[in-house]
Amino acid sequence: MKFQYTARTKEGKLESDIAEAPSLEAAISMLQNQQLVIIEIKPFIEAAYLNLNILTKQINNLLNRIKSEDIVLFSKQLAILIQAKVPLVQSLRVLTKQTRNPNFAGIINAVANDVDAGMIFSRALSKYPRVFSNFFIQMTRSGEISGRLEETLTYLSDYINKQYLLNSKVKGAMIYPAFILGAFVIVGVVMLIFVIPNITLILVESGQKLPLVTRILIGTSDFTKKWGWIVFIILGAMIYFIRASIKKSPEWRYAYDGLKLRFPIFGELLKKIYLARFSETLSTLSSAGIAISQSLEITADVVGNSVYKRIILEADEAVRKGSNISMVFARYPEILPMVTQMISIGEQTGKLDSILKQISAFFTEEVNRAFDNIVNLIEPILIVVLGVGVGILVAAILLPIYNLVNAF
Repeated sequence: MKFQYTARTKEGKLESDIAEAPSLEAAISMLQNQQLVIIEIKPFIEAAYLNLNILTKQINNLLNRIKSEDIVLFSKQLAILIQAKVPLVQSLRVLTKQTRNPNFAGIINAVANDVDAGMIFSRALSKYPRVFSNFFIQMTRSGEISGRLEETLTYLSDYINKQYLLNSKVKGAMIYPAFILGAFVIVGVVMLIFVIPNITLILVESGQKLPLVTRILIGTSDFTKKWGWIVFIILGAMIYFIRASIKKSPEWRYAYDGLKLRFPIFGELLKKIYLARFSETLSTLSSAGIAISQSLEITADVVGNSVYKRIILEADEAVRKGSNISMVFARYPEILPMVTQMISIGEQTGKLDSILKQISAFFTEEVNRAFDNIVNLIEPILIVVLGVGVGILVAAILLPIYNLVNAF
């Protein structure tokens, strides 16, 4: 059995630890033989201890999550140190001390230890797939083989930074409207539950015929007050179930990713984002000397959409059998015709890397322009929507009150 104890040593210091003994009496006797004065001793509940450790670790991981910026900064700084002829292990030790994120610093230090023990750098990185993607590892490996590790790391930092900025732009465009609409919904619910019922009593007691918009508002208020919490629970459960299904089931994930691509306006924009990511990643891997089939396989994992992943993997299988990427892409509407045509030209001329970079640059510019336009349109659209909503709410309340005043 295990016992958790707190005791005082002969020097007067407090000591907390775990002792193992056949019984409580045996544990007390063992500790007393060590000249410890027992303050507290109790059976050690291992599950609770483990759960506490797990919870503490999860909180620590959440607070010190490794972000894209950390990887970008790591790549840039390591490239500079290697370019300055600082040995790889020493460079990693320097970055361990300079990195502010303790989780990431621990990983860099572990990588340094592995490299110091004789492991190649890319192999050491591959032990941490949640931090370093397969793309990052394969690019690093190609840099090691070609002897151009510093150039590869610089390119990697630029690539990750581009992807991070693009993702940030997508999220940033959604934050403002989501915040405004969320605030509007909260205010609306508060009005329906607390304000409207009080006004309803006055209007009903007046005995006048209420306008249709007012009757709808009162009905909505009554429903929200009586059944709103049930609706909230059901919606919450549905959202949780759908999200869990999308995360766990490949079929659900594929259906969800396909639905996103068919969404009005944003569907076309998402296609351009995924095609830009595909082109940039494949051109980077291919130009680094990685075989086209392996490059396609890695790109499929990086693209971020299961529909495109399936298409790219099918293209990979076709390439292994001696066919062309463009022949597979031509069968899918998710691949825009321009992309298929340009890839076909690249395959025929032997300049696929160059063509893919042009495709990536074109779609990245298109996405940036589209998001700038969306951001400019969001504010006036929100003003109109909120204006109409507030107008209906005010009309539903003030019209009967105005009629009531005129009646007197």
